[in-house]
Amino acid sequence: MFAADMNNMDLPAIALQGLAQAEVQLNAAASTLATAGAASPDGVDVANLSAEIVALNAAKTLVAVNLSALKTADQIQQSAINLFA
Repeated sequence: MFAADMNNMDLPAIALQGLAQAEVQLNAAASTLATAGAASPDGVDVANLSAEIVALNAAKTLVAVNLSALKTADQIQQSAINLFA
């Protein structure tokens, strides 16, 4: 079950889950780029560089968005603490 599916959403958990997804996407694109040309016996580059660059940029955006969500969750928690303190 995802954190977003629960009745009481855990915003930091959602952001961390998004960061983990960005890491998986980044690793997949980096692996494809790192092995480009080495996978084929004739040395022909089989990697679609455009698609991998788009994937890297998407992963970068996912990291930025989820870090922003994590900061916002922290601000919400701080405001709640200050409200009840």
